[in-house]
Amino acid sequence: MQSIDSLHDFFVRTGAEVRLYHLGRRVVPCELESLRALEHDGAAWPAPWQSQARLAMVFRLGDLQDPLIWFLALPLDEQGQLDPAARDAFLQRLLETLGRNVQGLGREDSSEIDNLMKDNPLAFTPSTTFQAMLHARASHDFERPASQHLEPVEAYLSGQQTLDWQALGLQGLADFAVRMDADAQHQLARSIATLPSEVLVSLCYCLEHVAILDELADRLRQRGEQAASDGDIETFCACVRAVSGADEEKTGDWYDTLLADEQACGPDLLAAMAGRGWHHLEHAERLPRFLTRLANEPRADFSAVARDLALIPRLRLPVLMTLREAEPTSPIGRRLASLPR
Repeated sequence: MQSIDSLHDFFVRTGAEVRLYHLGRRVVPCELESLRALEHDGAAWPAPWQSQARLAMVFRLGDLQDPLIWFLALPLDEQGQLDPAARDAFLQRLLETLGRNVQGLGREDSSEIDNLMKDNPLAFTPSTTFQAMLHARASHDFERPASQHLEPVEAYLSGQQTLDWQALGLQGLADFAVRMDADAQHQLARSIATLPSEVLVSLCYCLEHVAILDELADRLRQRGEQAASDGDIETFCACVRAVSGADEEKTGDWYDTLLADEQACGPDLLAAMAGRGWHHLEHAERLPRFLTRLANEPRADFSAVARDLALIPRLRLPVLMTLREAEPTSPIGRRLASLPR
């Protein structure tokens, strides 16, 4: 039998039914090929987060009915490529657990494999919202029913039933976000203006992981701008994060408007753009404007955010070029000059 030299090899050799999900910037499906490219080809990870490739690995082995779930944060180097030492140590433990025999795995073997997450330096615990979105995604992808919390959320958001919003579960909001169709988005758009802020914020933290249509993006922008004028920064930034799932024209236009307003560009807004709307920063004028606002904000960690964006393959060259071409007297130039050498 061929040797197992990577996590990709493990899933292929065992014949596992596996689905991977990014757990860095957004909870979205990840192709197994992306893991292979990272481990075998030395490719840069497409969606790094804090110098890690954060993944949920949902898989079935042998005759196990319920999937196993691994949350792994694979360390990346300065080029966004895999730093293999920790992965290799985990793989060695995995193969020792299996006795290097990956044929005919049963329930007992699968349980031992699942236990490898204990005391594993690569393991991490996602935030509550990320866990809810992963459960919603995986249930949908494995063609399993949504949680029992979806029905009351649908009834509440469609106006069919008046409920105490505090009874709505985060898992139901996540299931709704993953499974909503165009009609559901239309109904939701009509209710955005009147949703309690507490519900809207939690909902936005789910919507930021999915694609949304123009009508919903417009209503979220309107609600976000109203929240900003009322001084409700949390709701404002939540709406900005949610609109990151809209198309380039809708999101880009709002980003440009916000970046033109120096007073609007506080650290929370800049973090929302970089963390959830990074793909909308791949723009010849918007990226330098964003980095300038970032440099001008003393409460923002300019070095950490710029470095994190530069690890994203599509943004690496534009970010580095913007930094290198900055005039010494510009906000970016002054920030760079203040960094320890």
